[in-house]
Amino acid sequence: MPQLTLVVGSKNYSSWSLRPYLALAHTGQPFQEVVIPLAVPDTDERIARYSPSRRVPVLQHGDLSIWDSLAICEYLAETFPEAQLWPQDTAARAVARAVTAEMHSSFAALRQHMNMNLRARNPGKGRAPGVAEDIARIQAIWNDCRGRFGQGGPFLFGRFSIADAFYAPVVTRFVTYGVELDAVSAAYRDTVLALPALQKWTEEGRGEPGIAKYD
Repeated sequence: MPQLTLVVGSKNYSSWSLRPYLALAHTGQPFQEVVIPLAVPDTDERIARYSPSRRVPVLQHGDLSIWDSLAICEYLAETFPEAQLWPQDTAARAVARAVTAEMHSSFAALRQHMNMNLRARNPGKGRAPGVAEDIARIQAIWNDCRGRFGQGGPFLFGRFSIADAFYAPVVTRFVTYGVELDAVSAAYRDTVLALPALQKWTEEGRGEPGIAKYD
């Protein structure tokens, strides 16, 4: 099988890169990583070598390049069906795709005011207009998915899925900014934080050089 290579941005900051990383790690397939530091003079030039959109992440699989986080995860689900990256049940799979797409396109206030920063601890900060509503909506999603589909395990749909990969950066934001969560959401947060792949990513991200623009 052709070599899998995942091109990502700085691990401390790149929420979009974390998502396909977790999905790819879940497949159990060997892969190489290329980490491109963000906000340095040659960032754009280096990303352009891999990505026609000049953004990360990018998955390379032989001669194929995929440069969107959700498209990467969908490709992994199709290429490695044994990983069961989407729920097997039709209704659960439909809802999983819906909440993943909502994460992919929504929550602008939270993204802007609570950027991902694994090293930082900023309790109480980032509470700009719209952020509380985003936090409430995310908790509502987590409660609904856990209540309706989570009986088979501790993740949103029981087993780990692409939906969990997409909400993992939000989990790290809630830690960084000290967001208080309801009991179901707090338990889910702890489940995601315990993922070995997330712990590995976090350790490596915290070891990266700081970037003043993002700190």
